[in-house]
Amino acid sequence: MQQTYRIGELARKCNVTVRTIRYYESLGLLKTNHRSDGGQRYYTDADVVYLNRIAELKELDFSLSEIRTIILMGGEDTTGQKRRNELLRQYRSKLSEAMERQAAIERRVADLSWHIQQLETNDDFQQCPGLMCKNCTFKDRCRFREL
Repeated sequence: MQQTYRIGELARKCNVTVRTIRYYESLGLLKTNHRSDGGQRYYTDADVVYLNRIAELKELDFSLSEIRTIILMGGEDTTGQKRRNELLRQYRSKLSEAMERQAAIERRVADLSWHIQQLETNDDFQQCPGLMCKNCTFKDRCRFREL
């Protein structure tokens, strides 16, 4: 017997708000297949999986539009292979973007570290740039080296 949840129970179980669930439904990310005679929505364990998958993809910087595209593929993808291939393509793209951001952050960290070292080693800040440039050990990285 499959467990069913009312909307508030599902929200608590998946750590989202009821409003978020309704919004996802309006976007077609989540479909309510079960309703009581009074119109009360009931969700299943499959809905828990979908909500958790959406949360996981959002944490990996997928837009709701990208997530929707992947979920809608399910209607024409009985084996799951199309969605798998699309997810692999998207994951690779997101990984490439993250690696580019990481490289930029590493360059920033190196630059800030260099500036800290330069300031800690230079006794007379008023002379930088200036007369000290000729003997400065940082002149290979300094933008003032040609002064």
